[in-house]
Amino acid sequence: MTPTSDKPAASAILVGVDLGLPHFDAELEELGLLAQTAGLEPVGRITCKRRAPDAALFVGSGKADEIKMLATASGATEILFDQALSPAQQRNLERHTGLPVNDRTLLILEIFAQRARSHEGKLQVELARLQYLSTRLVRRWSHLERQTGGAGLRGGPGEKQIELDRRMIDDAIKRTRERLQKVKKQRQTQRRQRERRDTFNISLVGYTNAGKSTLFNALVKARAYAADQLFATLDTTTRQLYLGEAGRSVSLSDTVGFIRDLPHGLIDAFQATLQEAADADLLLHVVDAANPHHPEQIAEVQRVLQEIGAAAVPQVLVFNKLDALPADRRPPHGHDLYEIEGHPVPRVFVSSRTGEGLDTLREHLAQAVADRAGATREALPVDA
Repeated sequence: MTPTSDKPAASAILVGVDLGLPHFDAELEELGLLAQTAGLEPVGRITCKRRAPDAALFVGSGKADEIKMLATASGATEILFDQALSPAQQRNLERHTGLPVNDRTLLILEIFAQRARSHEGKLQVELARLQYLSTRLVRRWSHLERQTGGAGLRGGPGEKQIELDRRMIDDAIKRTRERLQKVKKQRQTQRRQRERRDTFNISLVGYTNAGKSTLFNALVKARAYAADQLFATLDTTTRQLYLGEAGRSVSLSDTVGFIRDLPHGLIDAFQATLQEAADADLLLHVVDAANPHHPEQIAEVQRVLQEIGAAAVPQVLVFNKLDALPADRRPPHGHDLYEIEGHPVPRVFVSSRTGEGLDTLREHLAQAVADRAGATREALPVDA
């Protein structure tokens, strides 16, 4: 790649290693979008093939030299890997290239830290960030203040700085977990109240940037933040949606988007938020129909749903962005069935932007409410 003449304040070289996995992004398109979302400008891309990661440098010394030369020529300020690096690999690469080296995991964590708005969201991101940084180099957690003053706060004689840092990180993780536990109890109370009111709960799930928030706004006439970018929404938003076809209201929740290789720490930390999906009566699995990689994205969402205990929740697939499809790719019908892991799932084609297909979607939602009501009546004991 030819280096750009106007160097941005923060720019990055993108690196991807093809280890033979089916989802390898040869163009590093998604990593580039993540970098831009985090405020970095990609100025170079390098990919290579390996049977297995190099233990010391992940890519091997020859490719590390190539990365260093491209970074120097393009004026990059850091290097981003599309795969997760071990602490040792990260340290060795930084010494080899003379630049900060970060991986996909930290990049996603940084985006989440920038985007979280609610108290719960900020706590969840901070916990995931602390857990990641606890395995990294000393002083990588510069956002934490040093403990100063007071007897015993700086440790006993001979205690090394790395031990102080680790103890500080462990204490911060413990405090954050305790605060999250309180928030989780509050959510459980709110959930029990909804259950007592016999609320039908619908959660929007899907790959990031599939258009969940735009669909949410179109259905409930809300003003939740929606943008054409990755992770535009992090905090769960819940509104009441009146379904005239069913003659009642349902609870509709917009949740955080999923992504390939979503850090496990984030899944653990966002358990309270993702619990909305696991406890839902119905999932609206929103798919970007115009994205050529949507089958892989559907599979990734299914994997995360399995991990959070929501795989058994009934789904309706919502193939969104119908207006972005060329004429030869538009479906002949507004709804059909789509097979997921051997099971047929109802699919509805919509455009959240133009409103096309929303009436059909509302009919499917009303039918799901009616089916649940019928099942509840059948389950009631019959008086003798």
